[in-house]
Order: sequence, then C-alpha cells, then structure tokens
Amino acid sequence: METPSDSKGFTRRNFLGLMAAGSMSLPLTPWQPVKPYRLTDETFSFHVFSKHLQFLDYEAMAETAAEVGFDGVDLTVRPGGHVLPENVEKYLPKAVEAVKNSGLQALTMTTAVMDATDTINQKVLQTASGLGIRYYRTDWLSYPENMDILKAMEQHKQRLSALAALNQKLNIYGSYQNHSGSHYVGAPVWDLGWLLQDVKNPYLGCQYDIRHATVEGGFSWPLGLNILQPYINTIVIKDFKWGNVNGAWQVINTPIGEGMVDFPAYFARLKSLNLSVPVSVHFEYEMPENDSSLSEREKRRKTVEVMRKDLLAIKNYMSEAGILKS
Repeated sequence: METPSDSKGFTRRNFLGLMAAGSMSLPLTPWQPVKPYRLTDETFSFHVFSKHLQFLDYEAMAETAAEVGFDGVDLTVRPGGHVLPENVEKYLPKAVEAVKNSGLQALTMTTAVMDATDTINQKVLQTASGLGIRYYRTDWLSYPENMDILKAMEQHKQRLSALAALNQKLNIYGSYQNHSGSHYVGAPVWDLGWLLQDVKNPYLGCQYDIRHATVEGGFSWPLGLNILQPYINTIVIKDFKWGNVNGAWQVINTPIGEGMVDFPAYFARLKSLNLSVPVSVHFEYEMPENDSSLSEREKRRKTVEVMRKDLLAIKNYMSEAGILKS
C-alpha cells in the first residue's frame, strides 16, 4: 500500500518516524485548557463598524450611529480610515469626543497595528488607551508561499508575543480576527488557537467572526469556536451566501438573516459558553453611500434604515437564544 507523499517524496510515514525519534519538533505546545480571557464585567454591547459611515464627519457619524440604536462606534484608525494613524494624536480625541457627545461608547477600534516596534503603532495604542478605548482589532498575518507553515507560525508567535507585551504595558486589549482566505493566519481557526495559547497573554485575544468561520468551516465552525472560545474578547456579526457570478463561485455578502450563517445555532452556543463581549456590526453588502443618485441627506436616511434593520435582526436572534433581554 502506497503512502501519500508530496513532490519531494516526504511521506506521512517519514514524518511520523521523525516525530517519534524526536528529531523533528513542532512550534506548538500540547493543547491545554485555559481560563477565558474575557473581562468579568463585560456585557454585550453593539458597535457600528465606522468603515460604513466614513462618508460622514465625526459628528454626523456619531449622531447617525445613535439614531440607529447602537451602543457605540468601532472606529477605524488605520490607513484610509476615519482617523489616519499618523494623525492619531490630533484626530482620535476629536472622534472619541464626538462619539461620547452623542451618548455612545468609544470602546473599540479597528487598526492595522501588528508591529510592536513601529513608533506610529505605539502612538495609536497609547493614544487610544489614554482615551479609554479598551479593545482594538489588529492587522492580519499571512503565510508566505516560500515558507513552511509551521516555521511561519513560529515567527508569527514571536510577533504576537511582542504585541501582547506592548498591549499589557499600555493597558489595552488586542483582538486578532479570524479571516477567510487562502493565505490568512487564522483562516483555518485552529492555528490561531495554538498561537494564542503559546503567547499566553490575556492582553491579546481573538475577535471571532462567525461569517468568516462559516465561509471556511461550513458545518464544522462549532469545532473552531470551541478552540478559540477562551480567547474571544470581541465578536463580529455579518452574513453571506455563496453565489455563481459569471461562472465562478464567490462569497456574496448579505443582510443579517438572508445568508448562510446559522445565527440561532451560533447564539445558542455563545449562551452555553456564557460568553458576553462587545459586538462589532459590519455591513459589507452594497450600502446607500455608494448610490450616486442619492443626495447626502438621502444617503444618511437610507443608511439609518438599513442599519436599523440588521441591528434589530441581530437582537431578535440573541433574544430568541436567551442571551439578550428583549
């Protein structure tokens, strides 16, 4: 019976033999139970991803978010975002002030931060922490095509460990999002779980995205959730479906409840895990802001309608699951 092998003739039998002989080691420690990283005083709160309100200035953005019914704003503090990283000390305080003046929380932000030695990254985190922002989404890591995955994971672990140490120093919590795609670290989900276990620092956790987990995992997403659940400190909510576009299968983003994400099963599992964290709500499908036939006033009015519909759908699913009071 032949053993499957790669193009270089390295077989599964060779691999197991080397492992047994101790001449080959993985950059992964044995899986161990871990106490959840979540803060004990955290509850579900809903924050609009400000990427979808970037056609508005800070004040109008915050007023619109409040009109929809959100609890807060997940500010984009990254290249092309509501706040540019190089201007963070000047403009992030203004954005946070506008959010708070509308009676909302400025609890979360989305960044391109990954390199702990970068001075701009350090300023972003230091400024945000000083303003009371508690969580931020990090940048993503990728697997180079010319490097073994396990070797790449070892390098990624070092980068994440350094970032976690910086977070701890500045008293702010990082959240690495699992993202679907052929090169993303975290797309398989298990890899992110092992990396976070080896980093061993509650100042770096996971922003769990059920949409991306379903794209990659199909029916197996509960297994990935079980692996990542101790490290989840924020979550993302959005929906999708597969569609054939011009002969090619593609992911098509949809409003909440119109796609393939099994929200009843997902929220039931969150209840069983006793998991309550800030929720970043995304709107990745076509939004009114892109309709050039609309006036700015109409864009804002229609945006409120669309966002309110999705937010209500999310809350209804959560209420039915018994994790949110109706």
